Amino acid sequence: MINRTIVLNGDYSFLNTVNWRRGVILAITGKTEVLKYTDKVLHTADGLEIKIPLVVKLIKVIRMIYRNRVPYSKKNVLTRDNNQCVYCGSTHDLSVDHIIPSSRGGKSSFENCVASCRPCNNKKNDRTPTEAKMYMRVRPYAPTISEFFRIRMKQLDIDKFLKDIGVY
Repeated sequence: MINRTIVLNGDYSFLNTVNWRRGVILAITGKTEVLKYTDKVLHTADGLEIKIPLVVKLIKVIRMIYRNRVPYSKKNVLTRDNNQCVYCGSTHDLSVDHIIPSSRGGKSSFENCVASCRPCNNKKNDRTPTEAKMYMRVRPYAPTISEFFRIRMKQLDIDKFLKDIGVY
């Protein structure tokens, strides 16, 4: 079963994804207009059939007050690095690696942290990448809000859905 529903603002701009249950509730309560349904149907105990929404648009436009930067978190670092180890490209068993180790005063920030698989993280150990003779495939940076939304939309294939339904 589909597990996410794409939520668009009233002006068709991407807002977020929510659990399919929340998507159904938003549609039933009239807070959203369903633009596209999945092929899945929910059967209730009363015998009702409810289609699961894939893409919903809020009835009202929500004024977005953006922060001036993307908040640092492990999830956001992994998203920025496309869920791939920056050392070997692996997509399995990922964690966050501090370029300048925490034990040496390295801070937890976008500029000092990268996605790393556990084997590479263990190989690097308590050293800098240069000392460990490990080279990063990409350079760490702090993404802008719009860049971060583009990355998330691409990873979730939301662009494809929006083009299919004629929004973009």
